[in-house]
Amino acid sequence: MNILMVVYDNDSYISWFPQGLAYLASAARNAGHNVEVYQQDIYHWPDSHLTDYLNKHDFDVVEVSVIGGYYQYHKLLSLSEAINASSNRARFQYTIGGHGPAADPEYFLRKSGADVVGIGEGEITFVELLEAFEGKRKLEEVKGIAFFNDSGAYIRTAPRELIEDIDTIAWPAYDLFDMTYYSLLRLPNIKQNERSMPVLSGRGCIFACNFCYRMDKGFRPRSAKSIIEEIEFLRDTYNIRYVAFSDELLMSSRQRTLDLCQAFIDAELNVKWDCNGRLNFADIDVLEKMKEAGCVFINYGIESLDNDTLRVMHKGLTRDMIIRGVENTLKVGISPGLNIIYGNINEPLSAIDDAVEFLLKYDDHSQMRTIRPVTPYPGTELFEYALEHNLVESTQDFYENKHLNSDLIAVNFTKYTDEEVYDALYHANLRLIERYQEIQRENSEKICRDLYYNKNAAFRGYRQT
Repeated sequence: MNILMVVYDNDSYISWFPQGLAYLASAARNAGHNVEVYQQDIYHWPDSHLTDYLNKHDFDVVEVSVIGGYYQYHKLLSLSEAINASSNRARFQYTIGGHGPAADPEYFLRKSGADVVGIGEGEITFVELLEAFEGKRKLEEVKGIAFFNDSGAYIRTAPRELIEDIDTIAWPAYDLFDMTYYSLLRLPNIKQNERSMPVLSGRGCIFACNFCYRMDKGFRPRSAKSIIEEIEFLRDTYNIRYVAFSDELLMSSRQRTLDLCQAFIDAELNVKWDCNGRLNFADIDVLEKMKEAGCVFINYGIESLDNDTLRVMHKGLTRDMIIRGVENTLKVGISPGLNIIYGNINEPLSAIDDAVEFLLKYDDHSQMRTIRPVTPYPGTELFEYALEHNLVESTQDFYENKHLNSDLIAVNFTKYTDEEVYDALYHANLRLIERYQEIQRENSEKICRDLYYNKNAAFRGYRQT
């Protein structure tokens, strides 16, 4: 079959490599299908261009995958309109997937006009779905999908079992994508001449934060051997020198982190890398091993410095654990990414001031940090709480009326008015922005002084990137 995978325009100068689609593309191609990638994210074509493209080319399947953000929701709807407007629409199947549609498949089927929604891990599901389109099996027999049958009845099939040995999953189909473009993404502590690419070290997460939507339980790590082989391929084929581990939790345990780092050291990978981490595993010996293995940045989900709020979130952290872990990270010379959100159930307004003082004290400014409101995405425990307490009516109410922007309040779970929260966020983020700009000015002044007073012949110009 001829498959078109659409990478939507994310309104960004440089976009993140679309790993999910790349994994599906690899699975479909290995099953004998022809796969083409439509890169709206690179060319910023208007949606009408996709309609024209579908009119001029023959495809059997068109696939779009999105997460649950407000921008992605509206982008999916506009892309769907363009896809459904094709004069060839009756000749191809339109499928959608990702965390956005998977949380409420029936709603997304109705809104998008798609034929099928994929739910959960997609490599096996997508291949079986293609077999169903070819008439080799019944659609109802494909696990992990939802659709309307010929009678108009909504059908959601049995859940797809997780792939136990994820080392068996084929790598993303890198060659189908513009690697020159994606490798230009700038990441914390990356050099001007270093190329980057995300890699998955595992799938899933062992924690259960109330604001996080996760389709699959548990954590399945890849073997060190499998990870190293993929990094070596990227390094040797595309000269990738910075790897961003994009899964939820590379630091799933102390021992796994230590073992993985030692394997990187033994393999002499000679690449920088960053990852998402857990502060309860941020011990000095672990962090020193990570730094030795090439780690330059750890993204921490702190979310709040208020202990009661941390308990409500199910973070498995305390304020003391957070401070200790961040201090340890800075001590060994790794940059910490300090993510904080505000507005979980009954969170005090004083938590915003606490967060600002924490960020001013510990942020090393490898990235600009601001504080955002918490968002109860469909499928999360927090969304269910909002439903139960009549704070949101439905998925439609959430996307159409509540979730208008990730920096605006979707649902207010606190005891304060929206205006009180916005006022606190304004003053907090203004302080953080001003401090970040001060740091940038100080750094520029140091460069300038070093150039003219130390005659630094290695100076390469006042570059923006």
